[in-house]
This record gives sequence, structure tokens and C-alpha cells, in this order.
Amino acid sequence: MSTTAQSEPVLIAGQWRPASLDTANTNVFQATDPSNMELLSPVFPVSSWQDCDEALNAAAAAYAELRQLPRERIAVFLEAFADRIDAAKDRLVAAANRETGLPASPRLADVELPRTTNQLRLAAAACRSGDWAAATIDTKAGIRSCYQSLGPVCVFGPNNFPFAFGSLSGGDFAAAIAAGNPVIGKANSSHPETTKIFAEEAFAALQATDLPTATVQLIYRLNHADGERLVADPRVGATGYTGSRGAGLALKAAADRAGKPIYLELSSVNPVAILPGAMVERGDAIIKDFVGSALMGTGQFCTSPGIILMTKGENSDKFVEAVSAAYQAATPGTLLSPAVTKSLGAGIQTLRDAGAELVCGGGDSVEGRCARSNTLLKTTGEKFLSDPETFQTEAFGNASMVVVADDIDQLTQVIDSLEGNLTGCIYSANDGSDDAVYPQVAFALEPKVGRILNDKMPTGVAVSPAMNHGGPYPSTGHPGFTAVGIPAALPRFAKLTCFDAVRPARLPELLQDKNPTGSTWRFIDGQWSQADV
Repeated sequence: MSTTAQSEPVLIAGQWRPASLDTANTNVFQATDPSNMELLSPVFPVSSWQDCDEALNAAAAAYAELRQLPRERIAVFLEAFADRIDAAKDRLVAAANRETGLPASPRLADVELPRTTNQLRLAAAACRSGDWAAATIDTKAGIRSCYQSLGPVCVFGPNNFPFAFGSLSGGDFAAAIAAGNPVIGKANSSHPETTKIFAEEAFAALQATDLPTATVQLIYRLNHADGERLVADPRVGATGYTGSRGAGLALKAAADRAGKPIYLELSSVNPVAILPGAMVERGDAIIKDFVGSALMGTGQFCTSPGIILMTKGENSDKFVEAVSAAYQAATPGTLLSPAVTKSLGAGIQTLRDAGAELVCGGGDSVEGRCARSNTLLKTTGEKFLSDPETFQTEAFGNASMVVVADDIDQLTQVIDSLEGNLTGCIYSANDGSDDAVYPQVAFALEPKVGRILNDKMPTGVAVSPAMNHGGPYPSTGHPGFTAVGIPAALPRFAKLTCFDAVRPARLPELLQDKNPTGSTWRFIDGQWSQADV
């Protein structure tokens, strides 16, 4: 791409201005319409470190201002932003549909956008209440503590959820802002126009609510070295990242060297164990559940069921045959981008090279758009155990693998060999015929996943205070945190501060004797209470 091409402005330090281009690398780019492989207008810049440096300085100044503002001001911004997103619905849906190929309705307009605005409003409520900060008061020792904002947060958004996980609209963004931090968003290169619209609406909401205008900033793309430098910069408080394992681990290594927190969502094959009694009792219904879940969104969910575990026999043969027929009958969906298309083909080939049997599909490309044939693979428990690392290669998209074990003991051994995952499911019979083996399977599965499900596929992730959208490595970079669920997602972007013998008037509002809202929950002398001290 020519270095003289006109490119879209970045949002830095409260101004939309031309980017400082990275002239050492490809310095502009365009998104691709995956439905027809055509490059989309406009052209977006690849920023140099100068843009990062200016954004960091502005974010540090905004952070100093935010620390002095009442929580109510931040909550009002989040609600105003949500209102503006609702008003910009048609424009956002049209842009995201062009850039990702995701259906305008129901996926974007009726599911993901309402989820996004609901999440922002829940974050506003959490910010306003202060419950999330876990205010703790020990009157006898004269010690009080609570979580407080941490500093500028960098958010790297994924390609598959342009709204609900977007760098300037999604869960990481909402949690970071609600915790009192400014955000520097790095757009995903698959949907830069969508992210720009969010930035425009956020900036307008900042102006309307009189928050520091550098509370939200936008950079579209960086070279890898500058991305690693950004997350390790002394001015950064923390980073939230959702995306590929390779890029995420490179960022984590840089952040770890600098002692900077970084929260990653990387990869997950989301095992589903179907016990023998369940197959006998309602095999057809489970097959329908699985096919619907695995092909939903062309399999491009981080919680898509990638590996199915079952024991050998007539019913497992029937399962494979029926799923194969359904996969072949279904028109392959559109993948998010050329990069996803290439990665899916490589993942399928890796599994086949390892010895997985091709049942249907094979990942053949579909001419004229970003798509590959619906693919089902199969292997035995014994073969899986001979090379579990390779057989867990993520094929992100419309590809699945069935692992047929000799018996429950071998199925459990397969689970024991799994890496960490976001989810794990167990289907068992309602008549109790699987009750004797369920504890063995669940005992093996629970340490491997962040969320365990019974008798349902894992694709949906509810925005619930009890939700955990996290898990052991490599599903995430830390097993103790969630990227979805408010207020649980907020402490990732906070620091615990203790006040020892600090005079009452100098304490933060949450730790003073008077309950700041009259209803905030605080842990006072060993008891949760909403009362004044």
C-alpha cells in the first residue's frame, strides 16, 4: 500500500488527527469484506511509536484527573456512551457486517449490540455502587483497604466480537473505565471502521459528560515491536488482550519482563464429554445441539465445542454419521477474514498430519469469499494420548474433532491430558444410568476449565455476576480472573491499597466511617455490612 495514501485519523489526546505513520513497515492498511474478498474503504494508518508515546502521556494526565472525580461522573459517562451506541445502531451494524461478514440480524443488531450496551450499563451500576472495590475496615487495628484505579489500560480487541469484546466497547473496556482508568484501544485490523465509530461515540459522550477527553483514545495498528513496547511501558497500568495465542504470548512476555499485568484470552478447544447413557437416552437431541453450536457463527466463538469425547460403540458411530451428514448438508458460513481462513486450513491440516481421520469436508476453500467446507475429524483415544499436544491444535472455525475412547477410564485419561480451556461440558442421562461414572469424569474435567456445564453446549456466555469467562492456560493467561461478568471483571484493572492509621478525613470516600451511598457493601470487623462504622 502506498505511503501517500490518505488514511483515517487517530484519536489521541482529545483530538482526531492524522497518524504519525510507521514508515519502516507497511504504513496503511484496509479491511477486507469476507463475503466477496474485496478491499474496503477507507484506508487506515499503521501508527509509529510517536502516536503511542503521545497517547500514553495523555492517558497519564487523564488518569490523574479521573482519580479526583466522583464515581458518579464515570458512571454517567458509561450510560451516556451506551445511549449513543443505541442511537448509532444502524451505522455500527452496517460497518461490522461489511468488515466481518457476521449477519446484521439477528447476530449483530439483535444479540451482540444489546449485550454490549447492557454490559456498559452494568459497569456503570458497579462503578456507582462501589461494591466491587471490596472496602475492608478493621477498626481495632486502625487499618482499612479497598481496590482503587490502576492507571492507563491498553485494550486489544478480537476479530470475532466487534461489539461485545471490542477494544472501545467490550468487556475489558467497560471494566477498565468503571474501575476508574483511561483506555487506549488498539483496534482489530479486521474491523477498524467499526472501532472508529465506537471511538467517535465515546468521544462525544466524554464531551457531553465533561470527562477528560483522553479517557478514551484509539490507535488502529502497530508493528509487533511497538505493541510489545506499549504493554511494557512504565505509564501503563495493565493490558487486556483477546486474540491469537502467538501474538498474545509475545505481548505477555514483554509485559511480564516489565512487571505489568496483562490479561489474555488465547485459545480453547472446549471439550464436550457425552456419556454412554445420554447417547442412548437422547442421542438425536444431543446431535442437534452439537451441530447447532459447532456451526453457529461458522464456529468462530471462543467457546465453540472443538473436541467431542465419547466411548466407542454403535451410538458413537451413529453420532459421527449423523454429524457428518448435517455438516455436508449445511452451507459453509463466511469466515471473518482471509487470515482466519488461512489459519483454519492450517489447523485442519495439522490434525490430519497427526493422524486424525477425515470424516467429511477437509477445509477446502470456497471460491469468492472467506469460507472453508464444514469439516469433521475423528480419532481414537489411544491415538490422541500418543500426541495430545498436537491433537489439541485449535482449528478456529467450522471444524470439529470426535475422540472415541475405549471406555470411561480412557476417556478420563484423555481429559487428564488436556490443556486449560474456557469451558467443559458433560452430557449425562436423566434416568441416572450415568451417575456412577459422572463423578470420575467431572473430577478430571473441573481443573481443566473455567466453566463446567451439564447437558448444554458452551457457546453462550451470559453477562452475569456469576459468570467466569476465563480458565487455565492457554485459554487465558491467568486462571483467577474473568473477562465477562460484572463486577468480577473489574479488579483486573485495579490495585489493592491499604491505609494504616490514616486520619479519617484523609481516607477515600469508600473507607470513611459513613457509608458513601448508604447501601455499599463493606467488610467491617469481619462482617459484610451496609451500615456506617
